[in-house]
Amino acid sequence: MSERLLIVEDEPLVRQRLERLCREILGKGARIHTADCIEDAAELLRTRPIDLLVLDLNLRGKNGFAVMQQAAACAFHTIVVSAYTEQALDAFAHGVLDFVPKPFTRERLTQALDRARGRGGATRALRHLGVWRGGDVQFVEVTDVCCITADGDYSLLQLRDGRRLLHDKSLDRLESLLPTTFHRVHRSHLANLDYAERLDVQSGSRYTLHLRHGLVVPVGRSRVEQLRNRLA
Repeated sequence: MSERLLIVEDEPLVRQRLERLCREILGKGARIHTADCIEDAAELLRTRPIDLLVLDLNLRGKNGFAVMQQAAACAFHTIVVSAYTEQALDAFAHGVLDFVPKPFTRERLTQALDRARGRGGATRALRHLGVWRGGDVQFVEVTDVCCITADGDYSLLQLRDGRRLLHDKSLDRLESLLPTTFHRVHRSHLANLDYAERLDVQSGSRYTLHLRHGLVVPVGRSRVEQLRNRLA
């Protein structure tokens, strides 16, 4: 992670503490922008490339949930830092990487930032994937996704109804959020094993995983044994 952060927090002392701790944890190379309201956050998200959004959900009396839902369709990860712990499950369902309850400790913030850098497991309670459609974010049920294919820095979702939708997150970032029913069967493919029908071997020791709805996904040879164990 190149550690370009946007911190969105309306309380000045909390915002300053978050910025200070993030710099201490991530090191001098971290580039950090801050905003104290939804409008400024939206402008920075439009104009500045970021790798991680650190977001409060109560911003000057306005609900930051709309920002969080938009972020769900973007390439970066989101960490929510909020006292509204009753919203944690809904936040995870919409694709946040972590939910840090206030008041927070340095250790808990470090754990969340480590997850963003791929050093710790995510909660994986994701239920919806946000995708950009006609300038708006639309959500699809994770259970409707049969498989996902890497498409450069993006990911192509294959839905059970035949639709194919492009997601701004990379395959690696999606994998860190998705429930464990999604299995990395190939360096470029994730398969939802709830749709798995059979594993086939073809000439030249080429393996394919057949899914419901007529979908076929290639399987890397180094991943065959682990996949067999998952399907057993």
